[in-house]
Amino acid sequence: QVQLVESGGGLVPAGGSLRLSCAASERMFSMYDMGWFRQAPGKEREFVGAINWSGGKIYYVDSVKGRFTISRDNAKNTLYLQMNSLKPEDTAVYYCAADRTISSNWRAVDYWGQGTQVTVSS
Repeated sequence: QVQLVESGGGLVPAGGSLRLSCAASERMFSMYDMGWFRQAPGKEREFVGAINWSGGKIYYVDSVKGRFTISRDNAKNTLYLQMNSLKPEDTAVYYCAADRTISSNWRAVDYWGQGTQVTVSS
């Protein structure tokens, strides 16, 4: 059982930056692909990006390319999401996810964190 705990959310002005972290309890963290998803009020959960177990493959949704960076530290069992040039439309609850293989289909994900709120003011 993988337990995931996100941190780092908050309120920032448009153009600002935030760094989210996701700490995993599973000592075999390095065997899992990891992903970030987000859900805005009244909207379906949305894929943000994913990173494979080694960190050698990283994917992003088009709307965050060039602004967000996903990374992981397998020695610390931690996943990161660096968010720069934030926009009001980035406002959402951000969730980290873990699975043997991560796709953009949130319904297929096995493990979720509790989520952290990111609010970008205009």
